[in-house]
Amino acid sequence: MECPGPSDGSDASAPDPPLAVTMGFTGFGKKARIFDLEAMFEQTRRTAVKRSRKALVEPVFGRLRESKLLLHPQIVSVGKHVKGYHYIIANLGFKDISLERFIHGGANVTGFQLVDFNTPMVTKLMDRWKKLDQREYPGSETPPKYTSALTYDGVLVMAETFRSLRRQKIDISRRGNAGDCLANPAAPWGQGIDMERTLKQVQIQGLTGNVQFDHYGRRVNYTMDVFELKSTGPRKVGYWNDIDKLVLIQDVPTLGNDTAAIENRTVVVTTIMESPYVMYKKNHEMFEGNDKYEGYCVDLASEIAKHIGIKYKIAIVPDGKYGARDADTKIWNGMVGELVYGKAEIAIAPLTITLVREEVIDFSKPFMSLGISIMIKKPQKSKPGVFSFLDPLAYEIWMCIVFAYIGVSVVLFLVSRFSPYEWHTEEPEDGKEGPSDQPPNEFGIFNSLWFSLGAFMQQGCDISPRSLSGRIVGGVWWFFTLIIISSYTANLAAFLTVERMVSPIESAEDLAKQTEIAYGTLDSGSTKEFFRRSKIAVYEKMWTYMRSAEPSVFTRTTAEGVARVRKSKGKFAFLLESTMNEYIEQRKPCDTMKVGGNLDSKGYGVATPKGSSLRTPVNLAVLKLSEAGVLDKLKNKWWYDKGECGPKDSGSKDKTSALSLSNVAGVFYILVGGLGLAMLVALIEFCYKSRAEAKRMKVAKSAQTFNPTSSQNTQNLATYREGYNVYGTESIKI
Repeated sequence: MECPGPSDGSDASAPDPPLAVTMGFTGFGKKARIFDLEAMFEQTRRTAVKRSRKALVEPVFGRLRESKLLLHPQIVSVGKHVKGYHYIIANLGFKDISLERFIHGGANVTGFQLVDFNTPMVTKLMDRWKKLDQREYPGSETPPKYTSALTYDGVLVMAETFRSLRRQKIDISRRGNAGDCLANPAAPWGQGIDMERTLKQVQIQGLTGNVQFDHYGRRVNYTMDVFELKSTGPRKVGYWNDIDKLVLIQDVPTLGNDTAAIENRTVVVTTIMESPYVMYKKNHEMFEGNDKYEGYCVDLASEIAKHIGIKYKIAIVPDGKYGARDADTKIWNGMVGELVYGKAEIAIAPLTITLVREEVIDFSKPFMSLGISIMIKKPQKSKPGVFSFLDPLAYEIWMCIVFAYIGVSVVLFLVSRFSPYEWHTEEPEDGKEGPSDQPPNEFGIFNSLWFSLGAFMQQGCDISPRSLSGRIVGGVWWFFTLIIISSYTANLAAFLTVERMVSPIESAEDLAKQTEIAYGTLDSGSTKEFFRRSKIAVYEKMWTYMRSAEPSVFTRTTAEGVARVRKSKGKFAFLLESTMNEYIEQRKPCDTMKVGGNLDSKGYGVATPKGSSLRTPVNLAVLKLSEAGVLDKLKNKWWYDKGECGPKDSGSKDKTSALSLSNVAGVFYILVGGLGLAMLVALIEFCYKSRAEAKRMKVAKSAQTFNPTSSQNTQNLATYREGYNVYGTESIKI
């Protein structure tokens, strides 16, 4: 497409507004539209906000001003430099543009190069250019642009034109030949026709190749190289001229060439300050570069670099975020943004592999598996109480046992009353008169209670049921007590010897159904994205709460979330990756803990830009480190070997060997209480029986007054029998 130059009377030296030409196909024809680039950028921003779907091919032609693509920063800012976009730069100096951020973005960028740096004329000029003194020739430290080459060729064309005019003996330097520039109407220059004719006849070899014009004054018979942006920089893929049109050359890039190019430069590795992944050394002021840092990811980066054979530089992400896309502007932040917008080439950090991130960057195989977990402030350990021997069974079970004891006793009493085999009468022995002192049925209500209690206490009783029905009741009660006592005994040791921590939260369901304890996640992270996209009812409920909570429950950094947990006095729970939760649990002041299981399953991966040549070598390096056990060694080194709180439950090992008095004080209290109760009952029985006997003695004396012939022996026998009955067998047979 040809764009007309300035019309007559316009200022040709004034800078033209930047233009963009967008081409599309309509049927079998073509349609071209010209836009103002700055206005187009604003429209692009508005379009990016309204839609997230990207076009597969979006050819954009842009004019350059001062060798800088005006759309370059704008395209990057809206995230349209990633894989799936194709840009055609319609200037003539593709190598003059800095497209480093496009290299890592993954977009396909094509452009044209008018100056061939391999021609002898250009090579000779470049040799002379490099020898220039920068103090005498400012700007000579940078290679000349294609505009400089065009200017150089333009001077050569004018010089050749003047030489041709002199050969034709046409003198344009005589006085009086110049026209009046202020004449109205304008008067043409007399020698202008000769000058135009001679210019069109000039043909030279310049820095931009063959310089020749047709009878319309347009340049013809020139060749432009076609370049594409590869991972190693611009690469020639063909050429174009007005005879052969577009000619593509065979291009067989090899991984070895890309790797060799990477080995010759320093790779930027983006990461985030997060313990134990990346931390400053205690005396980091004394070090420079990568030596200032230590941690899991620092060691991992070193191991990967050894396997790939590259030099790298660790760069901490400026905004301190992992990477999320803004819902309004669609712009990525954090480490993902560093990769997407070409500021870094590798991200080695606790960066979770997610679908939305995988769409814009590439991940290696996971180097660590994890899941979302719940962190709460560690509750104070509660020592066993006085009646802690009741803890092995819930209070509901104890109540059921009491009711079962009463119920079994009542059933045994009723069965003994209904069954004829429980009733018996003994004939008096020879030489004796009167009925036996033993009652006809041993299982009265109190004996039934005594039998059930003896069986429950595993002690037995001096009476047993005789009937089949009574024995069935006794058998099922013995079986019941066997299971209950065995279960109680099995749990008793753990409850008496271990100081238990009672946690108010045990799972995500516990968090969702209460509002007293607030909970939140890290802002701009995969955990927040998990809850936002989840379709599980519990997680949807949690996301609704977190999104509307005031004050905000989202934290800028993990350290901020941990500090909030520690200061909340148990009123805030933090949702984060299980690996970080386990690490913080092992750090002083050892006042946090992980509760419940993981909410999901995911992994951390090493990230690279889309289409990066580093992806395959990094992936292979991670697999080798995993198979060699290096990844496990690194985790043990930074999680457990450097732990400050010791293994879990290590503080209770010494306390499980012996019971203290406080553990079993309740048993002694019951013993003392039982003995006291027995003494009290004995006193009551003694007083009751003494009073009853006093009454009988009084009645006996009164009877003796009316019957003086009574035998003294009979009186003594009666007195003996009454005294015997106070503590004899008749007093316990009911």
